[in-house]
Amino acid sequence: MPAEILLGISGLNQSDVIAIARGNTKITITEEALNAIRSSRAIIDTFADSQTPVYGVSTGFGALARKFIDADMRAQLQKSLIRSHAAGSGEIVEVEVVRAMMALRLATICRGYSGVKPETALVYASILNARITPVVREYGSLGCSGDLAPLSSCALVAMGEGEVLDPAGNIVSAASALKSAGITPVELSSKEGLALINGTDGMLGQLIMAIADIRTLLQTIDITASLSVEALLGTDRVFQDHLHQLRPQLGQIDSAKNMSRLLANSPLVASHTGKDDKRVQDAYSLRCAPQVAGAARDTLAHAALVADRELSSIIDNPVVLPSGEVSSNGNFHGAPIAHVLDFLAISITDVASMSERRTDRSLDEHRSFGLTPFLADNPGVDSGMMIAQYTQAGLVSEMKRLAVPASVDSIPSSAMQEDHVSMGWHAARKLRRAIDAFARVVAY
Repeated sequence: MPAEILLGISGLNQSDVIAIARGNTKITITEEALNAIRSSRAIIDTFADSQTPVYGVSTGFGALARKFIDADMRAQLQKSLIRSHAAGSGEIVEVEVVRAMMALRLATICRGYSGVKPETALVYASILNARITPVVREYGSLGCSGDLAPLSSCALVAMGEGEVLDPAGNIVSAASALKSAGITPVELSSKEGLALINGTDGMLGQLIMAIADIRTLLQTIDITASLSVEALLGTDRVFQDHLHQLRPQLGQIDSAKNMSRLLANSPLVASHTGKDDKRVQDAYSLRCAPQVAGAARDTLAHAALVADRELSSIIDNPVVLPSGEVSSNGNFHGAPIAHVLDFLAISITDVASMSERRTDRSLDEHRSFGLTPFLADNPGVDSGMMIAQYTQAGLVSEMKRLAVPASVDSIPSSAMQEDHVSMGWHAARKLRRAIDAFARVVAY
């Protein structure tokens, strides 16, 4: 992990997000980014006393966007927004998710399109660097108009309100944690509250960490599949590169190459080759392992591309353009992220299902080519790995439930102003659970 990340106008990459979220890497905002923030703030300040309605600056939010707010109430508008929207419920979200979310929101601010004060950006960096983590609850985002409740809980802490987890994991008041760290809470002004919550940062952060975890697990599955080929006296001939070049799916080719390398010179594979081997073909769970794991690799590559595009995006509404225009838009809609989160859950479930079939085959004396029943030392007296397969099967069944897409659902909100939402946050939450189950399946 790097010792420090310089956060400039180019934002963060996936490795940076992982380093901040999981490695507690510290952030320093560059002067270039601070200048970009100052420029966008100067544009917002020109609207300070304006009688022209500007969404989020001099109007209410959502279905209340037609309510004009007088100049003397606009700072209160932003504070009230955060306090009302920090209305999450359920279990506390993992520290790494909250850190990723805050870092990504800060990265957008540093691009210079959000109109916040430099002081606000610096407080976010200071909270992250002090390893103070806002208490964010499981439910509260519909994946549209931003991850509203989760991001509001973070903004509330920057205001010196709400609860946090200190570096030791204890729940304490935000006011006391900030004071102990020498951080002065922000006093929000025009547009700042909205700028701190109108992003896809929660679902994107979870996608980025999911990509890293799944990449490792797919490398591991090639190893476990190869071990199964050896244990079940299978053949490695089906993994030859020229066969997979006939179907040039990139992930499949990569998985086949991995398995071919792993099985090269295997004495177990060599022990039964030749004219006396009567098995013409291995079962699908062995023979087609690269096709299934490879399809998941291709899905992962697509998800990584979507994540990279999102990292280079400006997700805010309204955006403050260098021309001086403050423009409403719909870039906060989480559909691009929600779709790949669901896609990943489906892909890893298929891989896990095939992995469980290899386990089952290894335990069945009628299909395991000489292995003892359930791999028991003394079958009958010992049950061996019988119940381990039950556990694996239960995990796969749970993954099948979690593979049901969240992004096909939508529930209207805000008096039908927000009449179609992505449910991307929910897709991210269930993918995290699916990845945990997948890791356990692979371990069995």
